[in-house]
Amino acid sequence: MIVAFSVAPSGTPQEHSAAADGSVHDAVAAAVKVVRESGLPHRTSSMFTEIEGEWDEVFAVVKAATDAVMPFGSRVSLVLKADIRPGHTGELDGKLERLEQAISALEADTDR
Repeated sequence: MIVAFSVAPSGTPQEHSAAADGSVHDAVAAAVKVVRESGLPHRTSSMFTEIEGEWDEVFAVVKAATDAVMPFGSRVSLVLKADIRPGHTGELDGKLERLEQAISALEADTDR
């Protein structure tokens, strides 16, 4: 499965001081550190982190990443989207490779 998630604190920080500009980058860094240390395939973009693995291991990492953000606010928001496709691995890159192939095919048809 692939899970794309975004986790961010809100409210009054419990242990850490809030960034003056309202940025949550320190909290996000704490969550991403958990993901990177998990050893699971992952990718982080400007708005989401994607992680690939089996159900229990992926959700254990999402929980740990959420827990890592808790000290940065009095509450945490978690947005999650999952692509559950039993029997498939390597889809974090595989889906993008198939997309690029499809785009190339469309561009080749347009050039004719």
